[in-house]
Amino acid sequence: MTAHFDVAIVGLGAVGSAAISHLSARGVKTIGIDAYYPAHALSSSHGDSRLIRLGYFEDPSYVPLLQRAYANWRVLETRLREDILTITGVLQIGKPDSKIVSGTRKSCNLHDLPVDTLDPDEMRRRFPVFALDEDEIALLDPQGGYLKPEAAVMGYLKLAASDGAALHFGEKVTAIEPGDNGVTVVSDTGRYSAGKVIVATGSWIGELVPALRDHAVPIKQVVSWYQPVDGFVTTPQRMPVFIRDEGENGSFFGFPSIGIDGVKVGRHAHFREPIDPNQPNPPVNERDTHLLDSFIRRRLPAAAGVRVRSTTCRYTMLPSEDFLLDLLPGDKRIVVASPCSGHGFKFTSVIGEILADLALDGDTDLPIGAFSFEAMERFLGARPA
Repeated sequence: MTAHFDVAIVGLGAVGSAAISHLSARGVKTIGIDAYYPAHALSSSHGDSRLIRLGYFEDPSYVPLLQRAYANWRVLETRLREDILTITGVLQIGKPDSKIVSGTRKSCNLHDLPVDTLDPDEMRRRFPVFALDEDEIALLDPQGGYLKPEAAVMGYLKLAASDGAALHFGEKVTAIEPGDNGVTVVSDTGRYSAGKVIVATGSWIGELVPALRDHAVPIKQVVSWYQPVDGFVTTPQRMPVFIRDEGENGSFFGFPSIGIDGVKVGRHAHFREPIDPNQPNPPVNERDTHLLDSFIRRRLPAAAGVRVRSTTCRYTMLPSEDFLLDLLPGDKRIVVASPCSGHGFKFTSVIGEILADLALDGDTDLPIGAFSFEAMERFLGARPA
């Protein structure tokens, strides 16, 4: 006999774990299935820390979702009795007309968010680890900080299990088959019937959602950790999390010494090298480490001690670099949660709520109009040939 569930969640990474937790907390009969085991190294949800900020330079429309995300993170912490979100402030650094600085200011002004503007002299006085050019400034978002990704994913799964969810790990879903009486999820070991299905398989999403096969592109992402030259100035009390606009060289991000490995840095989307999601992550090479070594020596000299560790994870990028959170065109029983183009983890707590709404009601009160299949098609149609 095929077991029946109200909602099946395929993929139990960041957003899948949050979705099954939100659904189970509402009393919904759920099953979650993942080909791997929690917080595994082929996901996009490992590496000790993820940045969170309110002054969102990408687009002011993200800010209301972030405000809900902050509230939901605090609810998760309360239920777990564990710290997930730590406030350090976030510095967004660059020239005044750079994308990061101007976009942050726009979001803060539109949503009346607090922000401090720091010139190079004030940065040297307050945060001496950072080296600014004389024509650069920093915007300090006092509400920014970092999340613990592994703790968040494991926490959501723990709560889902305690609320009655069935969790299956090491089981690969091979097909999703809509039928007259529901949707059948087929795995390499079983078949499960569900009223609704949420697909949240990260870099593998094109395998189960053909409409994304040519658009959701997994890429290699590398981060490195450094033991600082001056450990005093790299503590979380003296070094906020940061994002830095390097113009044509892209944007870099980093974290203070929040663990034994020291200061962590990376470049958003790294070299944008496509990878095969079904192969192990490519190893870190000299080109990767040279990029990050050069950046930290130039921009955070007091942190540029010995590089102690580097690791590869993966982003999965959509053409617009936005999210996709929508019902599948042609079958409203299937909810698609796209990979989030390398900037989604901070939204995990609210995306889980959104996916629960979409699965149960077919809609949500939260503002996700920009993250639809229709919006993706408009973007693709507007791109130069």
